[in-house]
Amino acid sequence: MDITFVLPAQCISYIISLTTPRDASRLSLACPAFKSTADSDSVWEKFLPSDYKEIISNSSSISASSLMITSLSKKDLYFYLCHNPILINNHTTSFSLVQETGKKCYMVGARVLSIAWGDSPQYWNWLSLREFRFPEVVKLREVWWFEIIARIETRILSFKTNYAAYLVFKFVKSRQGFDARPIEFDVYFEGSNNHKRRSALLDPPTNVSPQLSQDRGDGWTEIEMGDFFNENGDDGTVVCRLCEPGSVQKRGIITQGIELRPKYGK
Repeated sequence: MDITFVLPAQCISYIISLTTPRDASRLSLACPAFKSTADSDSVWEKFLPSDYKEIISNSSSISASSLMITSLSKKDLYFYLCHNPILINNHTTSFSLVQETGKKCYMVGARVLSIAWGDSPQYWNWLSLREFRFPEVVKLREVWWFEIIARIETRILSFKTNYAAYLVFKFVKSRQGFDARPIEFDVYFEGSNNHKRRSALLDPPTNVSPQLSQDRGDGWTEIEMGDFFNENGDDGTVVCRLCEPGSVQKRGIITQGIELRPKYGK
C-alpha cells in the first residue's frame, strides 16, 4: 500500500525532516510521490541552522543580502549556502554549510587574525585581488618570529560537533624557512590548560611522507591545526594558534585565513 494515501503530507514532511539533507534529496529523486513533500520549505527549513536569517542579515555581500528578497526556496537557499560561502562581519569572516549535514563552517579572514608584526609594512604586505574570497589577504615579506592567532566563539558553531581548524595558505616561489623548522599548532578553549600541541613543516620536501598539507582545489592549500568538540557552545572562545619562535628567517607565505569546519563532515 502506498503510504501517501495513509499519512497526511504534514506527517510525511515531519518524518523526512528528521532524516538528513542527503536522505531528503534521495527521496525526492527516487520516489515521485514524495518529491513535492521532500522538496518543501517545511522540510528544508529544518536542515538550515536555526539562526540562518540572522547570519544572512549580517552578510556584507550583495548577493547574499539579496537571498531573503529573491524568494529562493529553502532547499535552494540550503544548497546556495553549501556552495557559495557568504561574507559576514564587514567582509572579515565567511560562512557556509556542509552539504551532507547542514552544519556550520566559518573562515576567519586574515584581516581579523592576530598576526605578529602584521601592521608593519616592512614585514607583511596586504594584497587585494578579485579571485580572493576576502577583500584582502596577507603576504609575509620577512620575519623571524612567526605567529598567527584566530579566535572564534563556540556559541556560533554547530553544537555536538567535532570541529577541526585549518590554516589556509599558499606559497610564492621565493619562499624561505618553512621547509627548515616545523610550525607549532595549538587549538584550545581560551582559559583552559588542556592544550594538544602538534607541529609540522608547512613546506616539506616532496620526498617527505606523509604530506600533511592538502590542496583545497581552489588554488589554496590547507593544513589541519587541531580539533575540538563543541558540546553546547558554552565553552566561550576557541583559540587557534600557530607559531615558530624565531629560529630561522621566513618569507613568502600568503595567508587567507583559518577555517573551522566539522571534521569529516560530522
